[in-house]
Amino acid sequence: MHLDMLGRLLSVGRAVLAALRGQLSALCWNLNPLSLSLSLPFPGWGQNSASRREREQQGDDESPTPSSVNYHFTRQCNYKCGFCFHTAKTSFVLPLEEAKRGLTMLKEAGMEKINFSGGEPFLQDRGEFVGKLVQFCKQELELPSVSIVSNGSLIREPWFKKYGEYLDILAISCDSFDENVNVLIGRGQGKKNHVENLHKLRQWCREYAVAFKINSVINRFNVEEDMNEQIKALNPVRWKVFQCLLIEGENSGEDALREAEKFVISDEDFERFLDRHKDVSCLVPESNEKMRDSYLILDEYMRFLNCRNGRKEPSKSILDVGVEAAIKFSGFDEKMFLKRGGKYVWSKADMKLDW
Repeated sequence: MHLDMLGRLLSVGRAVLAALRGQLSALCWNLNPLSLSLSLPFPGWGQNSASRREREQQGDDESPTPSSVNYHFTRQCNYKCGFCFHTAKTSFVLPLEEAKRGLTMLKEAGMEKINFSGGEPFLQDRGEFVGKLVQFCKQELELPSVSIVSNGSLIREPWFKKYGEYLDILAISCDSFDENVNVLIGRGQGKKNHVENLHKLRQWCREYAVAFKINSVINRFNVEEDMNEQIKALNPVRWKVFQCLLIEGENSGEDALREAEKFVISDEDFERFLDRHKDVSCLVPESNEKMRDSYLILDEYMRFLNCRNGRKEPSKSILDVGVEAAIKFSGFDEKMFLKRGGKYVWSKADMKLDW
């Protein structure tokens, strides 16, 4: 009897401690100087305040489902790509438990796929932070697809041993197979060779059963390059090819940290590059038109970013107002998302790959 009562008291004690820990985590986050902006008007929020109020009064259409979400949990990066459109304006990263709380909210709202990005995701705690999020999303939330976009420079084999089973897709950014061009773009890092590292990561993905993907931004420095042979040799599940995009306040304009204007190519240039690589079966092209409104992007504060006006205008954080309220201001075009092929076989369990 005494043992039974002691067990019940211990269970109650654990529950109280868990609740206090959650409140303390939230309190610490709210007291962080960098997060104080969450309680203030966000940059760009006031620009459309009248229209936002009007929509709120009239009632919006049904909110889109966040089936696929890109969570840029950090803006810090060890590369300096000249066209980067999510630059290091802050060093803020949510506490792990707060990030998990937000991801749980997204799952409850219909999220099936989460993509972790940056910045460079593997900078935070040497990859442990993103590893724990990947494991949480696959093991606890049981999401069909968990992916990461990385420049690959900081990924080591022990990470695959620890977290590889929970990761469906690893996308590595590679804009050129000429190391001199990579240096011009901003992907050079001392004596390390970006292309050689790409092949090493490809092999690890085979060994640890992670689907391998390549992302390339087509710009003024690589638009004439022929990548057919290299891409076919690497044989990624998808080769996502983006057209260099200008975002005011990020890589364009007076308050931007980058000047991407010199990287911009015309639509005709982009089409010529695509035509040169039309025989690559895994090619997935994305023009500026397709990109702008067809991605659900969460920033480091878990705010949806609306890019419809050529700059990133943040919603309120889902942690403060919930997913449904925040997503109304995301500018997300669900029809364009489906049109560009945003929904595909994204779980490695369904890919039937020859690892």
